[in-house]
This record gives sequence, C-alpha cells and structure tokens, in this order.
Amino acid sequence: MYTQAMDTMGKEGADAPKALRSAEEMQLQARFDERIDAGDFIEAKDWMPDNYRKTLTRQISQHAHSEIVGMLPEGNWIGRAPTLKRKAILLAKVQDEGGHGLYLYAAAETLGQSRDQLLDGLHSGRAKYSSIFNYPTLTWADIGVIGWLVDGAAIMNQVPICRCSYAPYARAMIRICREESFHQRQGYDALLVMMTKGTEAQKAMVQDAVNRWWWPSIMMFGPPDDQSPNTAQSMRWGIKRVSNDDLRQKFIDATVDQAKVLGITLPDPDLKWNEARGHWDFGVIDWAEFWRVVGGDGPCNRERLAMRVQAWEDGEWVREAALAHARKHSPDAPTAPQQQAA
Repeated sequence: MYTQAMDTMGKEGADAPKALRSAEEMQLQARFDERIDAGDFIEAKDWMPDNYRKTLTRQISQHAHSEIVGMLPEGNWIGRAPTLKRKAILLAKVQDEGGHGLYLYAAAETLGQSRDQLLDGLHSGRAKYSSIFNYPTLTWADIGVIGWLVDGAAIMNQVPICRCSYAPYARAMIRICREESFHQRQGYDALLVMMTKGTEAQKAMVQDAVNRWWWPSIMMFGPPDDQSPNTAQSMRWGIKRVSNDDLRQKFIDATVDQAKVLGITLPDPDLKWNEARGHWDFGVIDWAEFWRVVGGDGPCNRERLAMRVQAWEDGEWVREAALAHARKHSPDAPTAPQQQAA
C-alpha cells in the first residue's frame, strides 16, 4: 500500500572505511554500472554491490512492513462499516494489503535475508514502516480519506518503482499498483457519496478527516530532497526514479482539483496556483512532526507495533500446524518454524 520515508535511516555506510577491492570485483562493479546506465534490470542471481543490496533490502522490507501494519487502522473498521457493500469493499482492500506484504517479503528474501530476520526487525522496532499508520482512524470518513489521500500518495510513489532497476521488486509492483488504483477509487467514491448525499454532520466529518490527514499524507513522500541522505545514490542506481519533492508536487497538483469536485477545503491557507511555475504553491510542512513520528513518538506508534507483535504471537499455532502438515507429506520440509506475515 504505502511506500514512504524510504530514506529516513542514516546514509548507508557513510562513516565506514572502504574495503580494498580485487581486480575481479572492480570489473564486476564496472559491468554493473554499465547495466544500470543502459537501463537493464538486475536479477536476484546477478552480481550487485553490497550497498545496492542493503539499500534494496531496507527499502523493500520497509515497504512490506508498511503494508502489514497498514492493515491495522482500516481493519478496525471492517465490523463498523455503514453498509454491507462498504464492508465487502474494505474487507477486500485489507486482504489486498496482506497480499502486498507477502509479495514484498518474498522480493526482499531474494536479496539474502530470511523472513525471520525481516520480521524480527519490525517487531523489535529496529525496522521502520510508513509513519502515516501512526495516526488514529477516528471516524468512518477517515477510511475514505485514507483511500483518497494515503493510497493516492502511495500510487504516486509506487508507479515509478515498476521501473526499478531490481527486477523482482519491479515485477511485484506491477500488480500492487493495479490494486492500489482500486483502493484509491473506492476511497474517493466513499467520500463523494458522503459529500453529495450525506447530512451536514457527515460532510463535516469528511472535512475533519481531511484536516487531520492532509499534512501527514504529503509527508509520505519523505523529507525534502536536500535533507534526504540516500536519494541521490538511489536515483543513480535506478532504485528511485523521481525525487521526493517532484512526487510531492505532482500529488498536490492532482489532488487540488479532486478536492474541488468533492467540495472539500484543503487545510492549507498558503495553497495557491503559481502561473509562472505551472504548479500549486503550498505551505510549510512541519518536518519536526514527521521526524518525531518516524522516531516512534506518534499518536499510535506503540499501539500499532504492539498489535502487530500480538498478531504474530497469536498466529504461532497456525505456523506450527502448517509445518507439521508439511513434514507429514515431505521428508525435506523444514523442522523449525519459518516466519510468515500473519
């Protein structure tokens, strides 16, 4: 669902001494660089620099964690959806997010880390996930706004990843982006119904949700380019195709017109069209809040992580039963639990 803040960790190996490389390694590096410059895809069995592998592992696993944690704020509303139709739509959406997490964990595993290691990073708090999921969903309107704004921002982030230089990640993103388009449309449709057919109280509920989610949504693109430690190298490698600031601007330009159709006011008094730039100017983003939430001090950081760990622990018997069944039918089946996303 949600790629965000892919470069909120420290710069990879910034202070580490550079190891001496053999002539063979230098030749492999030169060949790798040529393939990147030519726009070729890198497959899992191809040679790649260690930092390229580390950057991809961090980014893909963070993306996977975000999909899994992102199920929590919306899953909380499945039993409270206003109609059977909305319940079925939301149930399908949350199921999609679980599937996205599995695709992405599988892609990350091709880089040499096990599912055990990836999930241990999440559950221990070492690995990050999108800070957008550390905000509460207070009303049904929040679910529509998440679909419209959060999934809309996710699509802006994710479509360029379909051209990521690492082929397993790029392939996974093609299906994910198709499903994210459905998620964004269902959110927008839910809001449109409330704004055109709802009561004044329901319209006010939508506006309140937009007021709370607007700024966190535009923070989803990560810090400004001049404060983003890994962006330049990720773009050099073809992992990232469009900068944070360019994606953010594209999202705002698209969203302003959608808000007009909905009859919603975006909570930014500085939002105005700049004829010279051909873009919408917008107000100052509170990056102190962004870093505070990324650092673990958001409204729901502890709650989300605790729920995720509890879900993992509650699913232990399922994993053990699955392994017992596998051992019964295959002598080569693993004897120790292999972690999977619950």
